[in-house]
Formats: sequence, C-alpha cells, structure tokens
Amino acid sequence: MSFKYECADFSQFQEQLKKMRDLDDKIIYALNTSIPTESFKGQVDAEAKCRELHGELQSGYSHRQDAIKKCIVVCADTVKTLKDKREENKDDIALNKQFKTEQRKLRLLQAELSVEDIIRERTQKTFRERCRLFFRFPDSL
Repeated sequence: MSFKYECADFSQFQEQLKKMRDLDDKIIYALNTSIPTESFKGQVDAEAKCRELHGELQSGYSHRQDAIKKCIVVCADTVKTLKDKREENKDDIALNKQFKTEQRKLRLLQAELSVEDIIRERTQKTFRERCRLFFRFPDSL
C-alpha cells in the first residue's frame, strides 16, 4: 500500500493520512474476517492470518510515522527560513502572515504524531485481545 503525500497542503496531507489509517479504522472487521469462530477453527490458519494482519499494521504505522516526520522536517525548515527573512524585514505583513501560517501547520503536524500514537495504541489493544490465542507477539507490538 503506497500513498503519495504532499506536505505543502495540510488538509490534503490529512486526507492521505485518513486513507492510510483505513486498516486501523476497520480493525474489528479485519479481525472478524481473519480469525475463525469455533466451528471453523480447523479450516482457517488463524496464526497465519494474525501474522499477516500484524505485518500490514506494522507497515502502515511505519509508513505514516515516516510521512509525518518528513513533513515536520520540511515544515520546520520552511519556518526557519521564513523566520530569518522576517528578521531582515520586520514590516512585511505578507511575510509575517506566511510565517504564522507555517508555524500553525507545524504545530498541526506535530499534533498528528500524538493522534498517530493514540490510533496505534487503540488498534494494538484490539489486535492483542483478538489474536492472543493464535499469535505470539513480538516486543515491538
């Protein structure tokens, strides 16, 4: 699952994150279709299904975390550049406005890291509860 993301437009970036979080949002459904009920236990390899789902979740976490961090770096560089320009030209209203807009975007991106942690924690809790009988969890989950 590969998504392109654009750091310049925060709304667009948030939409991409929403698409990348689709599996986390539908974790109950994914688990219900992956883990067999008592009557189908012998027909489905629950351990393999849990392992596969675990891999997909880890990949999604990593990709989203990298995307957010890269955008934070890009935005922080822009803020630094604008701050330097603002120091040279304190009366430029448009520059001040752009600086504040970029600062706001940087704060929003940093907040996305917290949102990501919450989503990850919620998904992991659900995953552990449902797959604990079939899958031995690595320390990273």
